[in-house]
Amino acid sequence: MVSANGVDFSVLEWGPSSGPLALLLHGFPDTAHTWRHLGPALAEAGWHAVAPFMRGYAPTGPAPDGRYQTGALAADAVALHEALGGDSRAVVVGHDWGATAAYGAAVYAPERWARVVTIAVPPAPALAGAFLSYDQLRLSWYMFFFQHPLAEAVASMGDLAFVERLWRDWSPGYDCAEDMAHVREALGSSECLAAALGYYRATIGGVGVDPALEPFQTAAGGVPEQPLLYLHGRTDGCMRLETAEAWPGTTLVDGAGHFLHLEKPDEVNRLILDFVSS
Repeated sequence: MVSANGVDFSVLEWGPSSGPLALLLHGFPDTAHTWRHLGPALAEAGWHAVAPFMRGYAPTGPAPDGRYQTGALAADAVALHEALGGDSRAVVVGHDWGATAAYGAAVYAPERWARVVTIAVPPAPALAGAFLSYDQLRLSWYMFFFQHPLAEAVASMGDLAFVERLWRDWSPGYDCAEDMAHVREALGSSECLAAALGYYRATIGGVGVDPALEPFQTAAGGVPEQPLLYLHGRTDGCMRLETAEAWPGTTLVDGAGHFLHLEKPDEVNRLILDFVSS
């Protein structure tokens, strides 16, 4: 357990505590176990890799302050850097919502992070016109469905069958059985499932947005000044290829979808290790 920003985070750790910090941030609908391939690879290279269960995801559980906006996620990352004894050598790696948190943390506190790696959600300039596109809106229908008061009931039915279908749609052909076992543990309670949907309700509907987090909120929509590696799966069923390619620095991974770090772990690990170690 690591206490940071008023939240008691459960974390997974790999590698020596004396090594430079590599903070690994997961997204939806996922858990810290998503880094089970990258964490050990970083540890082997001497990094202290730490993957928190993000606010709302058991065993971390719902946030005491009830805030799930992107500014809160960025503030969590900065506070975790401090709590874990990170220094200027630290790197932050984020997937999906974790990518948004990584952008915010790196922009808000650039002195804390040497490099930034993001996966499956490109920087804000690439997203600027995405949701004016019919094709991206069609893929992002779930974000708007999650605003409905019945969303929790539907998503929880059949032991989170709805959530499993998202995994299968977003990473076609990938066997997500192991991941869904972890997701069911993390989001099996109504409180945690509501918290995970709260990320979308804060972003789309403005639910629970705290003006005091505005500096972090603004940072989450920025572009880090540090060297940035953005990775995107060519068959991603959540974020369309054209949206990703709107960011000129995109590195595409063939034969992989939204969860490319799980689908192609050897290739993705190599790309990340080469980048953070260069």
